[in-house]
Amino acid sequence: MAQSDIPGKRDHRHIVQRVLLITLGLNLTVVLLKATVASLTGSLSLMADALHSVTDSANNVLGLATNRLANPNPDRDHPYGHHKFEAIGALGIAAFLGIACFEILTSGIQRLVVGSDPVTMGPTALWIMLIVLGINIGVAFYERRVGLALNSKILIADARHTMSDIWVTIVVLAGLIGIWQGVQWLDVALAFPVALLVFKSGWAVLRENLPWLVDEMAIAPEAIHAQVMQVPGVLNCHSIASRGLLGRQVFIDMHLVVKPTTVDAAHAITEAVEAHLEKLYGPARVTIHLEPHSYESEELTY
Repeated sequence: MAQSDIPGKRDHRHIVQRVLLITLGLNLTVVLLKATVASLTGSLSLMADALHSVTDSANNVLGLATNRLANPNPDRDHPYGHHKFEAIGALGIAAFLGIACFEILTSGIQRLVVGSDPVTMGPTALWIMLIVLGINIGVAFYERRVGLALNSKILIADARHTMSDIWVTIVVLAGLIGIWQGVQWLDVALAFPVALLVFKSGWAVLRENLPWLVDEMAIAPEAIHAQVMQVPGVLNCHSIASRGLLGRQVFIDMHLVVKPTTVDAAHAITEAVEAHLEKLYGPARVTIHLEPHSYESEELTY
């Protein structure tokens, strides 16, 4: 059996933590501005938008806690690393989005059934909302840029959440302009599209992270087989399995039959296989089980 060393990986947690602290401060400012305008105008859609922004701040707090646990390097208690902590944090973001969606729908239905006082709107409130929109856009692009540079799932997921908040704010802002012009029913009507936008964002985060948490196949065994068979000295490759996330960290297991009969020569081939797969799919941790010449299998996977 041969097993590749885990490639060196810089610990970017301190950078992620700084980004989350900055965005937390900005998101709290956004919440305060939205809640103030919503309470002054009586707007349901704006109050729902403020609730959505509360989840932004909660996500930042969750991300800060998760980031401290998501050490990229393995240790004695976590020999496969700590990468899934970030995925768990991303699922927490999806849960917060689901809560926000439920609250928005509940409030909208209640307003339709019970009714409410007319929404009052003025130019000052609209200008405040434009400032809020600018802050949200800056936060989303800042988090996404740093998240992609560091390959941080928690920052990318949080940036996606903030991006959904931008669209929510745009929709609400359009409704507030309509209310300013006397179209009162827009406030309740736009509360439901806001809920759909929130749900869509949460579903995207959930869909991206569940396969990683349940160890779904990361690479097709046929693709791994085709690449391994190109390495000189390999006779057969079977019982292939993979998990993880391409570009983040993948784990590959396989059984291998090679031409040489000496241990040293066979080991050299397994090292070549590991290096080839690392170049294609890295960071990758490859575990290879060598088998005798007499044993070959047509079953590529389990």
